[in-house]
Amino acid sequence: MTDADRGDDRLRMADALERQRQAESREAGVLVKAFARDAAAAGIRPEVLTARSYNGSTRVKTQVTGWYLKRDRSVGVGTDGLFYVLSTHVGIAERLRGATLVPDDAPLELGRGARDGESLPLVEAISKRLAGGNDWR
Repeated sequence: MTDADRGDDRLRMADALERQRQAESREAGVLVKAFARDAAAAGIRPEVLTARSYNGSTRVKTQVTGWYLKRDRSVGVGTDGLFYVLSTHVGIAERLRGATLVPDDAPLELGRGARDGESLPLVEAISKRLAGGNDWR
């Protein structure tokens, strides 16, 4: 096998992994949109979400109103039906005016590959959050 063949194999593998990630993200996106609809229909009150600074020392308000999916408030779903990772750069402007978040692709498993080893299937996180209603914390 030549270097060119190995390079082609790597490109094919990378393309396959990217297609798989995109398919998972589309599936997770459907779940997240359904969660936002179901939470609103169930009368679960949305709240202004906060984001943690990258170093973990500070939380700031964001422009997103929605629901946290994990008790550690690391991810959330906006009333817009989009998924947000709740960590951001925090400087003086963010402390004063709040942080502006950009939606992320939702994963089917929250925390996959994280250093703490704690992962949670998205469908389980959604189920727990809906079951917790307004008392969930």
